[in-house]
Amino acid sequence: MRFVLLGAGVFAASLLVVKGQIGVPSGLPLPVLVGVAAVAGLAAWQARRSWWPLAAVGAAGYVWLVMWPPLLVASYYAGLALSGRRLAAYLGGCLAVCGIAALAGAGRGGPYELMTATTGNALILALAVIGLPLALGLLVRTRREAAGERAERREHEHVLRAERARAQERARIAREMHDVVAHRVSLMVLHAGALEMRAADEETERAAALIGGIGREALANLRDVLGVLRTPGGEGAVQPPPTLGDLDRLLDQSRALGIAVARHDEGEARPVEPAVERTAYRVVQEALTNVHKHAGDAATDVLIRYGPGELEVEVRNQPPGSPPEEELPGAGWGLVGLRERVELLGGTLRTSAQDGGGFLVSARIPA
Repeated sequence: MRFVLLGAGVFAASLLVVKGQIGVPSGLPLPVLVGVAAVAGLAAWQARRSWWPLAAVGAAGYVWLVMWPPLLVASYYAGLALSGRRLAAYLGGCLAVCGIAALAGAGRGGPYELMTATTGNALILALAVIGLPLALGLLVRTRREAAGERAERREHEHVLRAERARAQERARIAREMHDVVAHRVSLMVLHAGALEMRAADEETERAAALIGGIGREALANLRDVLGVLRTPGGEGAVQPPPTLGDLDRLLDQSRALGIAVARHDEGEARPVEPAVERTAYRVVQEALTNVHKHAGDAATDVLIRYGPGELEVEVRNQPPGSPPEEELPGAGWGLVGLRERVELLGGTLRTSAQDGGGFLVSARIPA
């Protein structure tokens, strides 16, 4: 809309100039003058894409009819766009146009000679048509560049403040996890070790050893997480993430805690993407955790099925023989986070209660 108004303004001003209201009257027929003014207006409207056609029309109109509005607008855009050698070349071209216009005015005589061939009038006209709009364009461009630099500086400062705040929050979370979680897990490992040493029977000794082993593994994982939180950028040396190769160890831990877990593999096993293996492992891990929390010693089946283009993981537990004596605390976000993890890989996660009290967790992941 702005360039439409600009084109209309240049058309109207050019027509007034060539008809003599605010310039030198031309003896050309009115339709020709309207056509010349229309070409100038069209070139001004197209200045949003390229202002060089407007400069060419302005130069021709200035030499031919002392039609100054197109050259005035073109000089403003030259100030906005040009610098260095290109700006010097534009000024040189404008001086050449003024010289040619002076020669043409001297040859035609009358008002043309008065406007363009008289030194004082020519300088005033050149200053008003070329110098002032060019200076205005340079000023506007300088202010825009300064405003852009200030905006970039503010954005950079905002990013630095946000990164500082994130680093401080990560450090605070790391301190809290170390002071609370790591301390409690360390106590659990120490008590398990003491219980193992003083166990009166082999079953209690094995259970204490299992608890101690799980606790030490949890401490190692927690140490990795704390290292990531404390490292700028969130990168740190961590243990390799678990894959399907670690699944049997996970199942053995559940079996040692009294759950009958059976693993079933279908299809031809093949290598899949590491992200798919990690996600499949986490599906089984979260499902077994929920069995421990909510189903006690319920028998559980774990199915790994290799399809033509996907990996399917199913964890189905039977109705619990007896509910757990004390339900473990939880935030309720385990399955929600698991669903997000699966969907990020383009897969689907389905959870449903089964007839008789069992529960099913099923994931299909493209692989």
